[in-house]
Amino acid sequence: MLARWRWVLHQLTKRLWFRASLFSLLGIATALLAVVFKDYIPESLPARIGADAVDKILGIIASSMLAVTTFSLSTMVSAYGAASSGVTPRATTLVMEDTTTQNALATFIGSFLFSLVGIIALSTGAYGTQGRVLLFAVTIAVVILIVYTLLRWIDHLSKLGRVGETIDRVEQAAIDAINHRVQWPHLGASPYPCESVIPSSALIITSQHTGYVQHIDVQALGAIAKADEIQIFMDVLPGSFVHVGMPLARTVSLSNARGEELASSNEKIIATLAMGARRTFEHDPRFGLSVLSEIASRALSPAVNDPGTAIDVIGRGVRSLTCWGTPKEPTAKTDADCQHVYLRGLTVDDLFDDFFAPIARDGAGLVEVDLRMMKALVSLAQINPAMFRGACTRHAERLLKHVNTALVLEEDRQKLSVAARPLLHWPTPA
Repeated sequence: MLARWRWVLHQLTKRLWFRASLFSLLGIATALLAVVFKDYIPESLPARIGADAVDKILGIIASSMLAVTTFSLSTMVSAYGAASSGVTPRATTLVMEDTTTQNALATFIGSFLFSLVGIIALSTGAYGTQGRVLLFAVTIAVVILIVYTLLRWIDHLSKLGRVGETIDRVEQAAIDAINHRVQWPHLGASPYPCESVIPSSALIITSQHTGYVQHIDVQALGAIAKADEIQIFMDVLPGSFVHVGMPLARTVSLSNARGEELASSNEKIIATLAMGARRTFEHDPRFGLSVLSEIASRALSPAVNDPGTAIDVIGRGVRSLTCWGTPKEPTAKTDADCQHVYLRGLTVDDLFDDFFAPIARDGAGLVEVDLRMMKALVSLAQINPAMFRGACTRHAERLLKHVNTALVLEEDRQKLSVAARPLLHWPTPA
């Protein structure tokens, strides 16, 4: 599992300003590099390669990169708006974290600052004739980088903010979160025991903030449990909405610890939780499935009326849930230092409710969507009968109830009943 500082650093690197700042500093450092190493250039070399042309090249780069950066920013904002209105506002975060867009903008800004600093240094005479040679060579390299970035950026613009591209990102985020949770079903902690195992004297830790749990530093919780000789039973997971006064965890002392020591442990436990105003995709598989379902519901609204997108999303949901039913690694991982930390696991019913329930409600009046959903439930039950059969049967029965009140033609209702037959008449194991 990721420690708190690594998670914060990972979130920081996905911000647009981080790469732009990094490339800007790199551009400034590159422009000043020729001042430092100019003495290593032979004095006869400037006349041979025509290094005086660097002034004009830097001027062209400075003027063009400023215009390209402004255009790219406006295009990026338009793509964010298109993703928000055409797909769902919850998917905008993934579009904003697009590495190709961030690298393109960072390259343009860094190139602009490189040329600007180079022009300033040239006007002060800091380079000299020998430094101009090195600056000329670096400028040629920058031009090649700009051309490559522009070609890649032009190709990327044809997909940025489009419905299909955004849905691809949401699906991949959901699959990554599911694969991570399959590998770490309890985020490295031990499975949560039955309620009867937890003593009634357990000390309850309540929330001091209102928001969503975005990350839990299980490694830090394991260190706290070991150092303070306590057991920690977490009652929340990444994605849980908590409010002030809501129970977050319960602790049980394994020694005769005093109240002051337990209070100190409580403060440290609360510090291991990262709170935020919105949910994140990384450690919250349910959020990815919920966003996919929200995309389908939006497509089924009368204002959009796009059942094809809903049908496409149902297929993506089957692919995502297949990762939960057919894990790549046969054994789940547990951190050896977190044996006294207990976290709840996700259930199949929760995952199915997040994805199928809204689509069944909003798409019940469209027989093509109902048929595709019923076939999806049958497919998942065949993929892993032991894990998915109960949830698939329950949602198939629920879908039929929606259909009986939404579909007008008896013929359409009969089609759904026939499609549900493999689930409702599933052979009972001997």
